[in-house]
Amino acid sequence: MLFLVLCSVAFSIPSFDQWMVQFEKTEYALDAERYAIRKKVYEANVEDIERINSQNLTWEAGVNAYTDLTWEEFKEYFHLNAPQDCSATKGRPVERSAPLPDKVDWIAKGAVTKVKNQGSCGSCWAFSTTGAIESAWQIAGNTLTELAEQQLVDCAGGPFKNHGCNGGLPSQAFQYIMWAGGQEKSTDYKYTAKDGKCQFAKSKIAASIVNEFNVTKGDETDKGLPAAVAETPTSICYQVVSDFRNYKKGVYTSKTCKNGAHDVNHAVLATGYDVDGSTPYYHVKNSWGTSFGMSGYFNIIRGKNMCGIATCSSFPQMK
Repeated sequence: MLFLVLCSVAFSIPSFDQWMVQFEKTEYALDAERYAIRKKVYEANVEDIERINSQNLTWEAGVNAYTDLTWEEFKEYFHLNAPQDCSATKGRPVERSAPLPDKVDWIAKGAVTKVKNQGSCGSCWAFSTTGAIESAWQIAGNTLTELAEQQLVDCAGGPFKNHGCNGGLPSQAFQYIMWAGGQEKSTDYKYTAKDGKCQFAKSKIAASIVNEFNVTKGDETDKGLPAAVAETPTSICYQVVSDFRNYKKGVYTSKTCKNGAHDVNHAVLATGYDVDGSTPYYHVKNSWGTSFGMSGYFNIIRGKNMCGIATCSSFPQMK
């Protein structure tokens, strides 16, 4: 696991040369022109990090493996490029027989697989979907198993309206899994971070679902997204804006992101919720590797549909 140096009173941000060593990108030193370009971008991003941390926000920024990318490059690397329409997701209330717990932590319960890295492919929707199925499968009494995101990238297009490395929605991916009969293990259908021909084999199905549940759009009451997360880790979509790529720790909030059905550009997995002081938040598993945030996780404020976090949420249902 890589250790990230924060911009704060107690820590200092590494120089570009130190960052290259820390994140194993010393190849830049072999090309003077490339080195100069990436150093300039890195230093501009460090200025943004310092500006964020000077504002006494509820979260802190820091460097990660992507601090050498411009915002445009970062968007091209990670975001959903094809238009997404969460308004197509018809939701309903989550009914529970018991009150919501004060906090939920599915990681502590052993129901969440390790943080993965989607690489240079807009396949976050596939990672969000797969993470939700992995967790639901374990909660249903099965062995926690890493499933194949690449199966979704290659096979869940067409009538299911997903677009491989150009984006998709978990709700639509769950529909594909139901139609296909299940999902293979990641060891049987290896991830390549690029679009490929569908190689799905029903004989290798490792997990299956019988239905998917879409939560009422924007609902963060005791019958909305928190209730869903209390049942099982839940796929959520939201809008990533430029400062989020620098997130290191704390409870993320933004004054610039939007929360409309057409604004979402990233899909992740809510693995729990809690309160930091007086600030309620969701604990979320990302798919940008462990250098991002808190070893690949982030917290985002709960109860305000921040950046559309409750606009398009769904989870699978097991046999």
